[in-house]
Amino acid sequence: MSSNSFYTDYKKEINHFISQALREDIGDADHTSNSCLDNSQISKAQLVVKEGGIIAGIELAKIIFNNVDEKITFKTKLNDGDSIKKGDIVFIVEGPQTKLLSTERLVLNCMQRMSGIATLTNNLQSKINHTNCTLLDTRKTTPNFRFPEKWAVKIGGGMNHRMGLYDMIMIKDNHVDFNGSLTKTLEKTRHYLETNKLTIPTIVEVRNSSEIKECMNFPWIYRLLLDNMTTDQLIESLALIKGVFPTEASGNITQDTIVEIAETGVDFVSLGALTHSAKNIDLSLKSIRV
Repeated sequence: MSSNSFYTDYKKEINHFISQALREDIGDADHTSNSCLDNSQISKAQLVVKEGGIIAGIELAKIIFNNVDEKITFKTKLNDGDSIKKGDIVFIVEGPQTKLLSTERLVLNCMQRMSGIATLTNNLQSKINHTNCTLLDTRKTTPNFRFPEKWAVKIGGGMNHRMGLYDMIMIKDNHVDFNGSLTKTLEKTRHYLETNKLTIPTIVEVRNSSEIKECMNFPWIYRLLLDNMTTDQLIESLALIKGVFPTEASGNITQDTIVEIAETGVDFVSLGALTHSAKNIDLSLKSIRV
C-alpha cells in the first residue's frame, strides 16, 4: 500500500479522527476568532517551514480544511514526502478568516508530528537501503492518533506493521507463557482460524532456537519475530530458519544498531521509536497580507 492510497484505505477512520479532533478543540465555538474577525472576509495564509526534514500531512491538512468549509481553497507548493528546508512554503490556503484560524492548530499539530515521524523514518530507512531489510512501525502509537502516525511512516519510506489487534495475529511471550508452550499456543491458534474461517496472517515471536524449531511444524506461519536478540543470535537463528519463514528483528533497536542488525539478513526491523520518540518538525501558518 503506497502512502498515496492511505486515505482511501482508511477514509472512515481518518474522517472520524478529524471530526473528534475538531470537536475537542473548537467545542461550541472559536470565541476568540468570532469576537474579532469577520467570517465573510476572505483571507490567505501560508504554511512556512522553520526547520529541515521530510514534510508529511499535506493531504491530511487539505482534508481537514475542506471538512471545516468546502469553500476553502488549498494550493500545494510541495508534496508529502518531499525534503524541506527552513523558509520553504508548503501550501497556501484561502477562505473565511474565522474558519482558517479555527482549523490552524489541528493542522499544525498533525503536520508537525507527522513530519517528525516521516523524517525519522526516512533517516533510518536510508541507513539500511543497501540491504534487503525494510523498516516497520509498531502499535506503540498515540491513542486516537494511530492512523496519521502510521500514514507518516509510509510517507517517510517505511512500511506499516499490523494496524491493530484486528488485522493480524501476533503471538508474543505472554500468550505462550499463559498457555504453557508455544506448540499448544499454535495449535489453539490454528483451530481458532479454521473455526472462524479467518485468513489473517500470523506472526510468532520467538526467543530461542527451541521455539524456532517448534514453529517449523506450522508452515502456515506468516513471519517469525526474533525478539531482543544480539546480532550473533540473529545470525544463528537465520541459519536455523533457512528461509522457511520471513523474519523480523525487534526489541532495543536504535539508530546505532540498526545497520548491523539489517546486515544480518533479516527481512524486517520494527521500531516503536518511529512513532513514540520522533521529534516534531517546526512549522507555522502565517497570514498573507494583501
